[in-house]
Parts: sequence; structure tokens; C-alpha cells
Amino acid sequence: MNALTHPEVQALHATPAPQVPAQPSQQMLLVPLSRLRPSRRNVRKTAGPSIEALAASIERVGLLQNLTVTLASDGEHYEVVAGGRRCAALKLLAKKRRIAKDWEVPCLLVADSSARTASLTENVQREAMQPADQFEAFAALVAEGRPVEDIAADFGVTPLVVQRRLKLANVSPRLMADYRADALSLEQLMALAVTDDHVAQEAAFYEAPEWQRSPAALRQRLTEREIGADHALVHFVGLNAYTAAGGGIRRDLFADDEDTGTTLTDAALLERLVREKLEALAEPVHAEGWAWVEAVPHLSPAERQAFQNAPRTRREPTAREVRRMEVLQGRITRTDAALEEAYDADDEDKAETLHQRHEALATELEAVQSQLSGHAPEVRAMAGAIVTLDREGQPLIHRRLLRDAEAKVLRALDAARQRAVSGRTPGDDGSNSDGSTTGDAPHGAEHLSDRLAQRLSAHRTAALQIEFARQPQAALAALVHALVQQALQGGYRNALPLGLRMSLRDRLEDLAPDWPESPAALALRELRQAWAERLPQEPGELLAVLLDKSQDELVQLLALCTAPAVDVVTSRATASQPGAELAQALRLDMAAWWKPTADSYFQHVPKAAILNAVAQFAPNEVPRLSKLKKAEIALEAERLAEGSGWMPAVFGREVPESVKHTEAEASDD
Repeated sequence: MNALTHPEVQALHATPAPQVPAQPSQQMLLVPLSRLRPSRRNVRKTAGPSIEALAASIERVGLLQNLTVTLASDGEHYEVVAGGRRCAALKLLAKKRRIAKDWEVPCLLVADSSARTASLTENVQREAMQPADQFEAFAALVAEGRPVEDIAADFGVTPLVVQRRLKLANVSPRLMADYRADALSLEQLMALAVTDDHVAQEAAFYEAPEWQRSPAALRQRLTEREIGADHALVHFVGLNAYTAAGGGIRRDLFADDEDTGTTLTDAALLERLVREKLEALAEPVHAEGWAWVEAVPHLSPAERQAFQNAPRTRREPTAREVRRMEVLQGRITRTDAALEEAYDADDEDKAETLHQRHEALATELEAVQSQLSGHAPEVRAMAGAIVTLDREGQPLIHRRLLRDAEAKVLRALDAARQRAVSGRTPGDDGSNSDGSTTGDAPHGAEHLSDRLAQRLSAHRTAALQIEFARQPQAALAALVHALVQQALQGGYRNALPLGLRMSLRDRLEDLAPDWPESPAALALRELRQAWAERLPQEPGELLAVLLDKSQDELVQLLALCTAPAVDVVTSRATASQPGAELAQALRLDMAAWWKPTADSYFQHVPKAAILNAVAQFAPNEVPRLSKLKKAEIALEAERLAEGSGWMPAVFGREVPESVKHTEAEASDD
């Protein structure tokens, strides 16, 4: 409407009689930009976010449509009743000094009485361009030899926008015709544009039932034989290594980000590269002396459970090693005490230095202890290792694995030499009760002192004990589980933290001074007291009373008596927390038995660790708390954590160790 260029308007002014007569109330003018201002009678009230793009387009292409104005009441200015976005774009160009402030703008002057009608007519009578026409127009510009970057600059958009239009223009003509007829949506068209193969596009859409034509389903069907760039195998090999080997990739221009929009088209090549890299990692493992080493990209939890952990033998330490371990343990104890004092004094620098010293001492102590255990020659002659990948594509090495047949042979050899493995206490060789080696501190627990780690694990033990006592069926299963492992399975799989010798000694109070008044301890004490009042003290009379009890009552009593034998106390904050299988069987919820308070937790970790914790349950409070002193932050953290369900990372999620994919569990490094 009234699309006149600047030279055309000048020609109109130079010609007394225009070719097309204007309405008596209308007149074409060239108005200096500085004399234009918005009009309240412009019916378009929302300018939209594209003024920058429009300004860029006007700068490159020119103003292709005049503005519609009325004379202002002061007789000097003109009010824009139609073309407000164009006027705003011109003002922006003038502000950036791309055009002069008095640049002459072609305007159609209308009578004041028809101003609102003219504004409404321009905005209502226009018809938006059909998107398919736009796609084809962009493709035609490229066909004429225009670079994508120039086209993007003409329209004030990024080159990616132009590339997307060109991609849509390349969709099958049959699909494009149906899109024009509203038989498919723009989102479906974008999904089909992931490939340039028209046959594949049409097959994906027309051969699928209507309820399977969602954009996601169409995209999945076209890329089902390809591998996403965020896949674990791609992380392991590296996208650059894959492309350097000649692998092809496909990029979905309509994806939210590059990782989700990139797929690898040569799955066979990727698998070969994975195999070669895994085999290279397996060579030094084989040099360690294992009987067999296998490299596989994936090892499921069920497949891992088919193997047993080979037993390790432990020698007695020499006098020099004993002295060294005593010295190191003493230094660790003194460092922990100093670390607690630094935390209490809110001395972050000193705490960080002491924490690093603690880690160095603990590493040295573990190195000395690891030298005391190893594998007998006959064990290495049978055990092997598997080199695989975890879910993130990181290398994972499972060592000292025994198949069932190999484990039976070793048990027979042990029995023949009268050295039953069942006589050993789990953990004597520096490993956890499930045979996995202790790993690094879990994320979020790296600033826990050993003293705090022991204190928290003592509360976890108390919670497991009361849950054990309250759930007779699980307790009976756990007890039978331990008996079967020792009596029938040679002790190789003794994974539950039960001491069947029943040497019941309450050491939890030594580790956690607040344990006696904890909810778990009080509940267990109350349950034990209730049963104690019902049972006689004299052994003969006690047996008679027990014989009269029902099986359900005996199982309940068995659970109560076995509960104090549960012990998951750890000396350090480790990635592999003992008793995870038992905790899952009992559905342990630490939030029911322990609360994070200033005294129980926050005062004993650095200020940064408190703020990191608060960021998980009250992120908006972190800026405010960061300005306070540590003691105040600890109290505020206690208040904010109330009811949030937040627990320290050392408690973690109660998932069985058998299904965790961590190198700490699988490797004895």
C-alpha cells in the first residue's frame, strides 16, 4: 500500500499533475525525520521486538513503503498514524548516525478526521505472506547467486535463519503442497527437513499412521540408524577423531543446541573406533598379570553380577610399616582436630590448607595399607578384568573378576589348605564388605573431615538399626543372606554389614556425641525396653517362654536382637558407602531419623560448602547469606533446610553397590 521509493516521491513533488490522482484529502510529502513523532491514534500499540532487524533492512535495501501522517496541532510536526515501526527504525538509524537526523521521509498526509481509519486500514487489510512462499523466495535469492550472509544482512537476521528457510524450501514438493493446504504443521515440516532425501521424507510421513506423525516421531524415524553426538560412545571417541577418520555427520538446523542436533551417520565406523580405543586401554591392564582381559563398550549390571570378586590375601605388616601407619594415623587425627577448630573459627584459608594436608596423609596411609594385600599366584592365574565404559563414556575397569567355575576351584583349593576365607573379617584387606575398593569422596563431601564422616555414618547406622528392628521380614532375609554366604558360598560375596558373632558394643556414642538422643536411638531403645519387660531373665525360663511364642513374634524378636549388629560406620567420606543393599531393602529414609542442623552438620564444614548446600534447597538466599559470618550462615542454613528434605551427599541415594557404575567399585587401583 502506497509503496513509493524516495526518488518516486521526489518525482511526484516535481510534477504538478501526478499520473494517479490522489484523494482530495491526501498529499504526498517529504518530511524531515526530526519532525516526525508517534500518534496516539495509531491503532498498532505493540511495536514488537524486531525494530533492530527492520532498521538493518532499511539501511541496506531502503524504505520501501511510505509513512501515513497527520499534521500536529503545533503546525510544525507530523504525527505518524501508520508506519510506527518504520519510523522507530529510522529514528534508531539516526541515533546510530547511519542517516541524518533531518533525513527526508516519504509520507502520505491524510486529513485529521480520517487518521484512525487510515491507520486501521493499513494494519487490517494487509495479508501475511504464506511461509512456503517465503521459503521459496529465499531459495530463489540464493539461486540468483546471492550469498547467504548478504541475504541475512538485507533482512536483519542471522545466517542461521536464512539456512533454515533454505532447508525448508528443500522439502519434498508433495509435502510442501500439503503444507500449503494445512495438511501438516510447520513443526512437522521442520522435523522432516532433517534429511534432504525426498523419498525418505515422504516415507516417514505418509507411511506412518496419523498418531505417529508427531515431530519427534518423524525425526526419530529419519535418524533411527544414526547416533547422537551426546551418546557415551561419541564422548569416548571424540567427535573430532570420528570426523578425522572419515565419519559423516548430520546437523539438524532446527535443534535447540548443537549437541542434540548433531548425529553421526556411520555407526559401524564409530563402533570400530570405540573397539580400537578400548583395546589400547586393555593392553596395560593385561600387563598387570591377569589371566584374561576383555574390552566391551557396555557391561550391564546383570552381566557384572555374573562375576565374583577374587579374594585377596593379606600379609602381616613389618615393624617399620606398623610404625609408619601409626605415625600417619596420629597425624591424621591431629589434622582433623585442627581442621574442626579452623571450621569453628571460620578460617577458610587455614581450613583449606589443613584439608589438603589431610588428603595427602590419607593417600599416603592408603598406599602403605594397599601394599599389605594382594592376590596369590593361583588367583591371578584364573581372575581377569573387563575394560568398558560408564554411562558418561568414561573408561571403567573391573579387575579381579572370577567366573563361577573359577570361584569354585579357588574355594576347593582354600578348603584343601584349611584356609577358609569365611574366617576373615570383611575389610581386613582395605576393601569394603562387597569387595569393591574405596573410592574418592563423593561430590559435595570433599570437605568432610574424617571425624564428621564418622559422625554422620554413626547416625546412618542408628537409622538402619531401627529400620532393621521394625522390619522382621527384611531382617530375617538379611540374616539368612549372611549365613548362606558364609556357610554355602565361601564368604566371597559377603556384602551385608552384619557381624554374626554378636559382639554388641555401642561405639556410636564415641563417634557421634548426639547419638543417644537421636530419634533412631530413642526409638530402638524404646522397642528394646518394651520387649525386655516381657521376657524373664533366667535362661531356662526364657527358653520356655520363647517356645510358647508364635513364629511371627520370634521373627520380630530376632530382628530386634540382630539390629544392633548392623554397622555401616566408615572412617572416611568415601564414594562407596557400605550397606547400600540393606538400606534399599529397608527403604531407609535418612530424613526420618536425622536432620541437618548447625550443630550436627553446617558448623563442621567450610563456608563455601554451606553455601553450596543452600544453593540446592534455597538458591535465592545464597547472595544474602554470602555476606554473613559462618556462624550466622550455619543457623540460617538450618532454618532454610527445615522441611526441604535435603541431605548431605555423604548419605547419597540408597542404591545397591551392585548396580553402581563407578570405577571405585570395580577397580582395585
